[in-house]
Amino acid sequence: MQVHEGMNSSVLTVGPSHTLRDVARLMSERKVGAAVVIDPDSAGPGIITERDILLSIAAGQDPDVEAVGEHLTRDVVYAARDWSLEDAAAAMVRGGFRHLIVLEHGEAIGILSVRDIVRLSVEANPTDIAAPLRNGATTREEWLKGIAASGLKL
Repeated sequence: MQVHEGMNSSVLTVGPSHTLRDVARLMSERKVGAAVVIDPDSAGPGIITERDILLSIAAGQDPDVEAVGEHLTRDVVYAARDWSLEDAAAAMVRGGFRHLIVLEHGEAIGILSVRDIVRLSVEANPTDIAAPLRNGATTREEWLKGIAASGLKL
């Protein structure tokens, strides 16, 4: 399977001047865990995630004051629509992140999350998907490594 088969093509885009509360509200309304940040002064799109917002609030920062531009990830790993889901999962494990922006001709055409990969995996392999858990995987990273090591096609 390829990235384009599992990605969410309804991309929430925000600007760097949005407040964290604004973005959290938009993400909640759209039921997504990340937003693409378009900054005309940057080389490419960035990403803001639930975790970025959580870390800011946990640090005592005010979500009504904090701007997305101060909390987004600018050094983003992008996926192409024709990547395999195995390649996407491997990139996520190596990079320690849960979302990939999918680009085509420099434009964000989708976001692929770990949840999307799990959903497709369960649909394609309803019984084999639990094998890494039965073998002792206790974290997302261990589960993804177990999936990759098993040769299970995502």
